Amino acid sequence: MNILIWHVHGSWTTSFVQGSHTYFVPVLPDRGPDGLGRARTYTWPESVIEVPPEQLTDAPVDLVVLQRPHEAGLAERWLGGRRPGRDVPAVYVEHNAPDGNVPDTRHPYADREDLLLVHVTHFNRLFWDSGTTATAVVEHGVVDPGHRWTGELERAAVVVNEPLRRWRVTGTDLLPALAGTAPLDVFGMRTEGLAERLGLPDARLRGHDLPQARLHDEMARRRLYLHPVRWTSLGLSLIEAMHLGMPVVALATTEATEAVPPEAGVLSTRPEMLARAAARFLRDPGAAAEAGRAARHAALERYGLKRFLDDWDLLLEEVIR
Repeated sequence: MNILIWHVHGSWTTSFVQGSHTYFVPVLPDRGPDGLGRARTYTWPESVIEVPPEQLTDAPVDLVVLQRPHEAGLAERWLGGRRPGRDVPAVYVEHNAPDGNVPDTRHPYADREDLLLVHVTHFNRLFWDSGTTATAVVEHGVVDPGHRWTGELERAAVVVNEPLRRWRVTGTDLLPALAGTAPLDVFGMRTEGLAERLGLPDARLRGHDLPQARLHDEMARRRLYLHPVRWTSLGLSLIEAMHLGMPVVALATTEATEAVPPEAGVLSTRPEMLARAAARFLRDPGAAAEAGRAARHAALERYGLKRFLDDWDLLLEEVIR
């Protein structure tokens, strides 16, 4: 099958393109958001082919994977007038939880009869108002980085992009109290100036903007993974940390309660409980190792790459019939 898909979410797309299909990824001269082309920081197979828009007009596309509202218009123009969902089968993958007036948030592709809306978590499907559009859920799957946890550093790893801009969404405001118990290493984009903004010394919080190739090794050196995010779909970094064999301390919000079993760590809506759990793992590396093993087992069972690709293959076969 030839699949047209934009390079939007690097981690998710890295898993998706590991399948047995050919993937056409638009590329523009400036490699902007609508034409990023192949990944430069992830390993993608040769079956991912960069295609300039002018070469898509007559390209043998069997299915379009949409991920942003405006992509349907791009696809119609670039595919020579073929309309996703009508002239060529299409699915819309919704990566995010709704925002705004959450109980009543209408999905931009609500009330569509011509495509399938695919959510990445059951929580998202429950909370989005999709109207009459048919929906499905294909849960995340990640390329297994292997059990790398050493926990040699008595610090907690946090992975979040743009923690200053996103603030309460990512639980940035909770970090000072948590850092008082467990020194934090915050990995992600635009973490510079975070410690100063929070009034924390470098010993209590350090920001790191690392290349993707180094991220997993550095995460795994920390004693535990801390997930303070209030409102998210389900961060792939959480699933990756579990694959690495890291114990998890997380806010019990959105899909995290489904993803992390009790034996893999501690989930709570009370930050003080998270602080106590982090302190316990820092004091007891044996308990951290045991919880990390449970986390890895749970991640492999539920979020393994084979299950993810098999689920997608079954779904795509139904869509193109």
